[in-house]
Amino acid sequence: MSDATPQALPLQAFPSPFRRGQANPRGAAGAPGATGTRAPTGTRDATGTAGGSRRPPESAHAVVGVEAARPDADVDAAPAPGQAPGFIEFRQVRKTFAARRGGAPVTALERIDLSVARGEIVGVIGRSGAGKSTLIRLVNGLEKPSSGRIVVDGVEISSLGERQLGPVRRSIGMIFQHFNLLSSRSVYGNVALPLEIAGVDKAAIRARVEPLLEMVGLADKRDRYPAELSGGQKQRVGIARALATKPSVLLSDEATSALDPETTASILDLLARIQREFGLTILLITHEMSVIRRIAHRVAVIDGGRIVEQGRVADVFANPGHEVTRSFLDSETGRRVPAFVAERLQPDPIPGGRAVMRIVFRGEHATDPVLSQLSRELGLDLNILSGSIERIAGQPFGILLVALPGDADTLARARTFLDARRLHTELIGHVA
Repeated sequence: MSDATPQALPLQAFPSPFRRGQANPRGAAGAPGATGTRAPTGTRDATGTAGGSRRPPESAHAVVGVEAARPDADVDAAPAPGQAPGFIEFRQVRKTFAARRGGAPVTALERIDLSVARGEIVGVIGRSGAGKSTLIRLVNGLEKPSSGRIVVDGVEISSLGERQLGPVRRSIGMIFQHFNLLSSRSVYGNVALPLEIAGVDKAAIRARVEPLLEMVGLADKRDRYPAELSGGQKQRVGIARALATKPSVLLSDEATSALDPETTASILDLLARIQREFGLTILLITHEMSVIRRIAHRVAVIDGGRIVEQGRVADVFANPGHEVTRSFLDSETGRRVPAFVAERLQPDPIPGGRAVMRIVFRGEHATDPVLSQLSRELGLDLNILSGSIERIAGQPFGILLVALPGDADTLARARTFLDARRLHTELIGHVA
């Protein structure tokens, strides 16, 4: 099934709880001011409600993330001194779940600092139990932090009561790994549900839902039920439902992990088109670096409840600084050294041997014939051992593993040549 072209649906038909202009002078988005932190692992994830329950309440309100309540007040929160404000801000957030049945408390998140700019797609990647789901559930108040602050467009989510959170959740859509559709409702009924809860009249619901179904390519499935849909179609229903209240933020909780690769690609492309069309701010969590590569502008790597690395996707892919990041990237960008090379690698130069070098191609010289120039200008014989070339964040990106003469002088000249073209190099080892 091909993706339909998104329709030009207006955003923010519901009054936004995020006040702007004079009512909220510090709420405008700015450039992300996040800096990565690195720390040892050792904590694990625990998701649920603030009281420690493992699962959110199984109600229609919890499924669609909206309430009919009205706000009592907004909280105007300033960024930390010297920190550029983001549309979504985590500031020194810690989340600990209370001890249960005589066990010890579980710290799911520790000292989280993360900034998401307006209209940006940020991916949070981590292994199972790293704290991803807890982090994303803090944004719409399904969890409360033990300490620290979560701010969305100047509104401090972490300080709001349940009544105040209702309108906020209408401006924060969420899509789920297992779809969370109501089996007794048709496709149309599932998408309409949050609007019904919000008290929208039937004519306005129809005017909103029908274009959404057209946008996600399900206009011909409007009267079908979840049991009659494929996994990809169910997730499209989930996306349409998340957009029903015209949110400014979209949260994606492992939205493609239950889908096959082809369907995953189509769902990610749909999300990217929706983001471009509507200017949504998207925060997604995943354990697959291929998802980050395809859709995200920036990435944060979480391990043991801490963000161990973050930055622009192309920068992190080119030069990962943490071992967890490198382990995620091994199979995604050709960074892994082939077995036939790895078994022969030595750390020190071998007389008459060759050096194995990794070269990362990106930026303005990414498509230049660099290797042929290097060979011609320096008179070197090069062997290409492995490689991967693709597009990341809309830019060409490639990694090649090459072998070249291993003496110190040759290596120095080769690196000088490549550095002049702003290509990242890494000496992997030496082979006979």
